[in-house]
Amino acid sequence: MHPLLHRFSRWLLALALLPVAVGCTWALLGILLKSRAAVDFWLTLLGGGACWLVVFLLLPKPMWVYVVGHELTHALCAWLCGGRVKSMKVGSAGGQVVLTKTNALIALAPYFLPLYSLLWALIWLVVRLVSPGIGFTLVFHFGLGVTYAFHLTLTAQILRVRQPDIIGEGRVFSAVVIWLGNVLTLLFAVPLLTDQYRLLDALLLAVDRTGQVLHLLVRLVSRLSH
Repeated sequence: MHPLLHRFSRWLLALALLPVAVGCTWALLGILLKSRAAVDFWLTLLGGGACWLVVFLLLPKPMWVYVVGHELTHALCAWLCGGRVKSMKVGSAGGQVVLTKTNALIALAPYFLPLYSLLWALIWLVVRLVSPGIGFTLVFHFGLGVTYAFHLTLTAQILRVRQPDIIGEGRVFSAVVIWLGNVLTLLFAVPLLTDQYRLLDALLLAVDRTGQVLHLLVRLVSRLSH
């Protein structure tokens, strides 16, 4: 595809996804407000996040660990999309993975998928399957707080540097996709973790809020055209 046509298509996709991002964000805010009753969960999660923030601010940043997760996320998404990994290089200053297939999801997934949080949840699930009676749920929530804060802070850190993934997909399109991806991650996670909102209801609320945003946009365009 010609670079100008590619850029134009990315602008159109960004505009199309923007109402979805706004609607899903609106829904997420409502779900967060309703889920505030899960006090033990939020205190433990935020406690883990606060502990990581202290480490982030006072100690050397473990960029190598983050870059490994970043490149592995590229590789995992490529594999899920039917691609293969040809080579991968990782260093504290950055990394590179060569794939047989790429698309916007593969390129931008590391900026919204918290791989280490997903791995922590997977480990916890395996432990619970092996030992159903085990407690320590607060440890799980604390670990989620640490790993998710790790993802947020170090993603913000690398976004201060020019990222080829984002340049290739276009800054505006990348910003909308990363925003929407992070919101959707929380839309799935918060109902499952707090047990204050059913996942299906959360998704239906996101659809409803997106519909309301689109309706408001149509009304606004209609008024401006008269």
